[in-house]
Amino acid sequence: MYSGSSDGEGSGGHEAAAAPKKIPSASSMPWVRNLRRFVGSGAGLGSEALMELETKRILLEIFKERQQKNAQAGLIPSFYKKKPEEGSISHRVQRLAKYRFLKKQSELLLNADDLDAMWVCLRENCVIDDATGAEKMNYEDFCHIASLCTEQIGPKCRRFFSPSNFMKFEKDESGRIAILPFYLYVMRTVSLTQARIDMSELDEDSDGFLQPHEMEAYIRGLIPNLAQLRDMPAAFVQMYCRIAVRKFFFFCDPHRRGKADIKKVLLSNCLQELMELHQESEEEVTDTEQAENWFSLTSAQRICDMFLALDKDKNGTLSKQELKEYADGTLTEIFIERVFDEHVRRSKTGGGNSREMDFESFLDFVLALENKDTPEGLTYLFRCLDLQGRGYLTTADVHTLFRDVHQKWIEGGNYELCIEDVRDEIWDMVKPVDPLRVTLADLLACKQGGTVASMLIDVRGFWAHDNRENLLQEEEEPEEE
Repeated sequence: MYSGSSDGEGSGGHEAAAAPKKIPSASSMPWVRNLRRFVGSGAGLGSEALMELETKRILLEIFKERQQKNAQAGLIPSFYKKKPEEGSISHRVQRLAKYRFLKKQSELLLNADDLDAMWVCLRENCVIDDATGAEKMNYEDFCHIASLCTEQIGPKCRRFFSPSNFMKFEKDESGRIAILPFYLYVMRTVSLTQARIDMSELDEDSDGFLQPHEMEAYIRGLIPNLAQLRDMPAAFVQMYCRIAVRKFFFFCDPHRRGKADIKKVLLSNCLQELMELHQESEEEVTDTEQAENWFSLTSAQRICDMFLALDKDKNGTLSKQELKEYADGTLTEIFIERVFDEHVRRSKTGGGNSREMDFESFLDFVLALENKDTPEGLTYLFRCLDLQGRGYLTTADVHTLFRDVHQKWIEGGNYELCIEDVRDEIWDMVKPVDPLRVTLADLLACKQGGTVASMLIDVRGFWAHDNRENLLQEEEEPEEE
């Protein structure tokens, strides 16, 4: 029987006798302390043991030093990740995750009915400016309209009615903004988001870039929704897609890697120009005005007809002699030679010196000439003007280039001119940083690079520059009438 004591005082002696005897710790024993002190000092050790001990100490110091440096610098980020193989589990999971994500983003977008409902709310709850007649709203109206739209459309429209969005727009003296710019902002945001979702769905490897065939598929899907392209003949769709895609890659793939960044495509003027074809043309538009839009059906047919007319032997490519007939033969021979040297690949099937321009290269050629004032167009032309491939033009280069223009100028029955005077005029127009050479950066900075390029490659371009004052007067006279 237990005695009832909770702390076991009655059986303390028995338990103490049964417990094992404690062994004192090594650090408390004098001989152990003395032995450690003796070994730690290195006394009594042989030369090999001392060397091994010193090596261990040095390596430990190096390890701690490297560990400290790695902790300060952080880990090297991974710059390459192998893409999953087609049909693998990881590839299927990636595609499923991408599909679900894009579907969720699509559900958050406003549709056409939602946009109409928002426009009605904006017009019904705005105020009319007495001075201009414009429909405007202050911040209180803005918040009230946000509540109404949320009730009618749902929470997906709430993000457009943030205070930061209200501050983006120009305000009058009463702190009001016009409702039309705000509504256009909402429409453009929805349109760009939808375009990004559509492009991402076509991005097979999900790397954020579109290859030419993926971009063609995107444009082919847009054609039925573009009012000015709905009546396009089915036989011409493939050719149209090739022509349209080439402009995107000319401006969005400057390094010619064969893929265009989706973000760059969305922010480019090319997409905006393409989306202009959504509008129904209420008034009659001349062929000249339609041709100004690269993506119009008129422009695409013009370019296709131009290529077929130049291709005399009907082999699907253009020789140097055939390309010389471009623009009624006003381009110089040296420029045509340089175009083939810099931008036309040598044929794999032809002879040793055979080199002909295919349709894609022809499209780049036309784009460069029609967009000489853009950085992309001027870069294309500068490579042709840079005769020695040094990255700059000298006075000798300009003299050589303009000599052909001068010859065509005289053959056209124009007055005699001095090449040196034209060269000095070009230098005055460009004002290069280095007075002895003109670089691409100089041409871009002077804002007249396209004019300079035209003067050096096209006699018609030089004529337009020489008669610029008369042409300006002719443009102003109809306006005065």
